Amino acid sequence: MDQKDWILMKTLYEQRNMTRTAAKLYVSQPSLSYRLKNLEEEFGVPLFFKTKQGIGFTSEGEYLVQYSKEMLKQLQLMKDTMSNMEEEVSGILRIGVSSNFAQYLLPKVLKNFSKNYPNVRFNVKTGWSTQVIDLLNNSSVHVGILRSDRGWQGEKMLLRKEPLYLISKKKLNMDLLPEYRLINYSTDSSLKDSITAWWADQFSEPANIEMEVDRLETCKEMVKNDFGFAVVPGICLKKDDGLYQQEICFKDGSPVTRETWLMYNQSFENLTVVDRFVNHLREWNGKD
Repeated sequence: MDQKDWILMKTLYEQRNMTRTAAKLYVSQPSLSYRLKNLEEEFGVPLFFKTKQGIGFTSEGEYLVQYSKEMLKQLQLMKDTMSNMEEEVSGILRIGVSSNFAQYLLPKVLKNFSKNYPNVRFNVKTGWSTQVIDLLNNSSVHVGILRSDRGWQGEKMLLRKEPLYLISKKKLNMDLLPEYRLINYSTDSSLKDSITAWWADQFSEPANIEMEVDRLETCKEMVKNDFGFAVVPGICLKKDDGLYQQEICFKDGSPVTRETWLMYNQSFENLTVVDRFVNHLREWNGKD
């Protein structure tokens, strides 16, 4: 069993489907079936079985999956450590980043970091904050940049705190918002919860939702064309958007805010590339 088999076991366990696994690994299904058959012959026990949903794992198969995950972690840690032995800061920095931060701020952060450390390369994975937490828990990334602290038990640092804004084409009467059209967009649960809590604090009537779109930028375009209003994080707003912007607050006057956190595993603290990146973000500390 080697690295390719570890990756195969991990991917098949995640996908639970031969077709998706083959596509993910860029191999044909017959080739994948042949490799799985060889693994069962190598260990002399059944590792997999077919289910209505796809592929299941025997107890031996489950054990081999966990072994494969651990071996991949150890292999990556060994590569990181060896790269760290050089006096020059180099190697690959693996980062998990929430989607909005990745779109609006990450390129500038990485560009500024690269000016000081040009030999560092970046492996970036983006998604909802819940997905980034999974990447951290699996040691798939060195650091994560998330939109809430998620109860993380490792090292963490608050990067920025930004207000939420109501945006519209023209000024609205805030007391009459339930009468206006609200445009919703797909986002992670922490932002949804913040907006829901604010609305419940302000109004007894439900919001008048006429549109639900998949992206924040699509939502902004709908607002620019006067199809309704939206509540968005300040990170996505620009001076030239040409929109009415009103910071939202609870009835007690406290602003509704959203936090951005840097998190990382303690096991990566001694890697120079991680140390330099953490210090870089500490100095940046939320500045645009």
